[in-house]
Amino acid sequence: MQKLHSLLSGGLLLLLTVTTLRLQAIHLIPQPSAVKTLPGRFNLSGATVIIAGNNTTAATLLQQTLRADHQLSLSVKTAARHNYIRLTTDAGLLKTIGTEGYLLQVQPDHIRITAASNTGIFYGIQSLRQLIMPQEQAYAIDAVEITDKPRFSWRAFMLDEGRYFKGPAAVKRLLDEMALLKMNVFHWHLTDDQGWRIEIKKYPLLTQVGSKRDSTQTGGWNSPTYDGKPHAGYYTQEEIRDIIRYAADRHITIVPEIEMPGHASAAIAAYPWLGTRHQPITVPVKFGVQYDVFNVADPKVIGFLQDVLQEVMALFPSKVIHIGGDEVKYDQWKADAGVNAYMQAHQLRTPADLQIAFTNRISNYLAGKQRRMAGWNEIMGHKLHEYTDTADVSAKEKLAAGTIVQFWKGELQLITEAVAKGYEVINSYHAMTYLDYSYEEISLEKAFRFDPVPTGLDPKYQAKILGSGCQMWGEWIPDEKAMQHQVYPRLAAYANSDWAEPANKDFENFKSALTYFLQRWKTAQ
Repeated sequence: MQKLHSLLSGGLLLLLTVTTLRLQAIHLIPQPSAVKTLPGRFNLSGATVIIAGNNTTAATLLQQTLRADHQLSLSVKTAARHNYIRLTTDAGLLKTIGTEGYLLQVQPDHIRITAASNTGIFYGIQSLRQLIMPQEQAYAIDAVEITDKPRFSWRAFMLDEGRYFKGPAAVKRLLDEMALLKMNVFHWHLTDDQGWRIEIKKYPLLTQVGSKRDSTQTGGWNSPTYDGKPHAGYYTQEEIRDIIRYAADRHITIVPEIEMPGHASAAIAAYPWLGTRHQPITVPVKFGVQYDVFNVADPKVIGFLQDVLQEVMALFPSKVIHIGGDEVKYDQWKADAGVNAYMQAHQLRTPADLQIAFTNRISNYLAGKQRRMAGWNEIMGHKLHEYTDTADVSAKEKLAAGTIVQFWKGELQLITEAVAKGYEVINSYHAMTYLDYSYEEISLEKAFRFDPVPTGLDPKYQAKILGSGCQMWGEWIPDEKAMQHQVYPRLAAYANSDWAEPANKDFENFKSALTYFLQRWKTAQ
């Protein structure tokens, strides 16, 4: 596209630019429920006023956004006859457009954003931002009526910082883009084998030891090459509180993920008694599934995990706490006499039964604190990996009711099995939603075509699909630039999949609307 632009004459380039901007005026990401174009346009300028009503927070945000995006300083007033943007909350809309829906009306002399809640007002503002077209003397917005609401309640982006720490500024930039795309869950993967990234005051070695590694594998999963550079970083609890506030202002819930019982090497490096071997290990410098896991048969280890979760819950207001639960290698449990004695005493036949019993114990602990547990779909006891013996996953234990299952691997029929048993599901099927996969594996169009509801799922179970998550696993993204390359523009496609009704999804319209974001992301890099 850049090469094409360089070949265009000035007049043709101007025509192309005007055409592109015109497309932006009627196409949005996510694609809304209903759009009706109207005659005329509204001219936005510094003389435009905001009528906030009781939406003072939203009005302030709109002021800040227009100042940052377009260097416009709008005043807030209680009334105006024309040239205004009115923000109105109407609880009567709750039945028709829900808590996140909004109505946006642009007329030549005014703009109205109406919703049942502050969240809806916020999302109406995000749509308005995309409609603004820069002109020579002012900013034009084509007249339009939009009625909009999301298809799913869970519209998530996951960032893995266990592998590479990114820092508060990078996280806030991601939250800004999520908000503009109306995504509402930031799934924060904070602990893994290669790093522990959250301060836990009762266990300071988790960050003093577990947040640092001496080197890092480079060149791919089977590479023998390492960079020889130390890597470290973690979030203090005050930094986490600040990021949570920042996300809340953008109507995003942060769901923390604290991995257990696998992906535990960084924690065990800090406190060797957490594992079965009780021997010192170092934080792994190699990626891939590691050997060490928590000794869930030890009451002291259970106490440690509950202590950690207590501090996590004190920080995060999210009603959902994610405990991972994926890729647990059972070798250590099978080899440990204490674990085997525990399993026999509690009539747990297989390692999968032990994991489910442990998971349920954590689930019940969280439920006692008015929280819900989520985990990757290994928590159901399925065989998903070649390193797991079939006999080891022959489980009789049943996963606790109320658990949220995040599906990422296995046959799609496993989703049907989960919802048929009454569990709610987040569909994060790896072949469709993993942002660490190349663009050859998951193209922009393939990401756009992803539907969180699997083909053939019985309609009676479809309400059990909460939505989806797209995952930015961090093994091969050492810095923010590498991360941005993988995330943008596919993030927009996943946001659209979670918001738009299938009948409204149009890839050509999506690509036209994407121009706004491509210009924005290019400027930010």
